[in-house]
Amino acid sequence: MNAKARYEELVDDLCARNDDVEPSQMMGMPCVKRSGKMVAGFTRGSMVFKLPDPDAHARALSLAGAHLFDPSGKSQPFKEWVVVPEAHADEWESLSQQALKPAG
Repeated sequence: MNAKARYEELVDDLCARNDDVEPSQMMGMPCVKRSGKMVAGFTRGSMVFKLPDPDAHARALSLAGAHLFDPSGKSQPFKEWVVVPEAHADEWESLSQQALKPAG
């Protein structure tokens, strides 16, 4: 299964399991919103996750090829956001669950 198909399958599952989760579009990419706020997205064959929990954030960043999300390309990354490449698509589901958790 390619990355886009895996992303779409995951989004369908998240939406089916959570009444307040919906697919959307933001910052020029398909994304997942919970209660109107973006928590994950798909860009250039990778998933992007908002991970305010320090342990989940560190675990995601420790994956080979993972990096902070810098949508502007101007070395101004979003500190809580991590890009996780397709090579780690097996981690996307658990990271999605982390991204759906309320902050704090």
